[in-house]
Amino acid sequence: MPLLDPKRTVAELKELRALTGDEHGAQRVAFTATWLKARAWYREKLQALHVEVAPDAAGNLWATLPGASPRTLIIGGHLDSVPNGGWLDGCLNLLAGLEILRRIHAQYRVKKPPVTVRLVDWADEEGARFGKSLFGSSACSGSLNMDEARALRDRDGITLPDALRDVGIEFDIVKESGAELKNAAAYLELHIEQGPVLLDLDLPLGAVLGTFGVERHAITFRGQAAHSGSTPMNRRKDAFLAAAKLAPEIYEIARRSGGGVCTIGSCTTKPGIVTSVVEECRVTLDQRHLDPVALGRMLAEARAASERFAREGGVTVAWERLWHIAPRPFHPELIALCDAAITETVGVSHRLPSGPLHDAAEMCGAGVPTVMMFVQSLHGISHNKIEDTKEEHLEQCVAAFDRLAEKTIGWIVARE
Repeated sequence: MPLLDPKRTVAELKELRALTGDEHGAQRVAFTATWLKARAWYREKLQALHVEVAPDAAGNLWATLPGASPRTLIIGGHLDSVPNGGWLDGCLNLLAGLEILRRIHAQYRVKKPPVTVRLVDWADEEGARFGKSLFGSSACSGSLNMDEARALRDRDGITLPDALRDVGIEFDIVKESGAELKNAAAYLELHIEQGPVLLDLDLPLGAVLGTFGVERHAITFRGQAAHSGSTPMNRRKDAFLAAAKLAPEIYEIARRSGGGVCTIGSCTTKPGIVTSVVEECRVTLDQRHLDPVALGRMLAEARAASERFAREGGVTVAWERLWHIAPRPFHPELIALCDAAITETVGVSHRLPSGPLHDAAEMCGAGVPTVMMFVQSLHGISHNKIEDTKEEHLEQCVAAFDRLAEKTIGWIVARE
């Protein structure tokens, strides 16, 4: 009987979907009753392995299979979902890791594996309730801004510290979870792609080069309110017109960048009435690229364009940074191992960056050698109940991810 059973992973994903989803999709929002139900179900699965299971100070749940060496291979994922989310986002990573842990446990019944293997369920990767993604992994990596996080509230006015306390987590000590990385030698994560690249290439699996860096800004154009009927077109100082010119320009900026993306995601106007020229227009701009130089160039070009359009329209423009994270390129040797594992499993691999952020970005930022593997997403869609992947591809990704884990164990041993 084979030690690895990818079909079991697919069955368990369906089991979790039935337990914690409804007709609208997955409902495992972090720190809620449904999330706790999912965690209890997951812990039952781990009990059969007789591994050490314990939460850390940030609420991340660790399962540890001790090895002959304390040097540790970490496999990560997350049970939490967005409201009305898909059945694979986050939990595929974790349940594939569970199957790998079973394989290693069965393979090394007589003696310990050569390195310690740990499986972690990160707490609140999605940030769906409080708007702060990667909570558990950023606490563990040390990058969490405590003042910012302390002030977060959900739509009911409940603060993040109070919500954490309700599930047994003390906010002020969450960064103590960083002790879990003491012997970390490599971090692996499997994820649905969430986009259409592998789908369009008709490929099941890809090796991830890293996560995009992000520049996120609010841009406010200010002009002059005036009556829409009595103000000639050539006398207007229309803030919306300047902002509108920026919209097609960001597509050109992204095209010139060689792989970047730019998005104006929101637009608000004042006074916001049909009978007035727009006095103030605020847009948000999200820019992402894997190359930090290219990301900086995209930002500079967008800023210059906004200033040019403001001058042309006789208005002013001001920028406010909302958020920034540097690109997180993954470890080149682990990328090569991931490529090899995929090629050995399905015959062909493809390297691609990740536009969305993942917990892997925090582990990479903490200095842990990191790589991710993507599996094709049908429709190129996630965070939606229609999120899906062919069962054949799910089974292949579990098999390829297991190959990657075994190769990485050998890589860790060779570096000791």
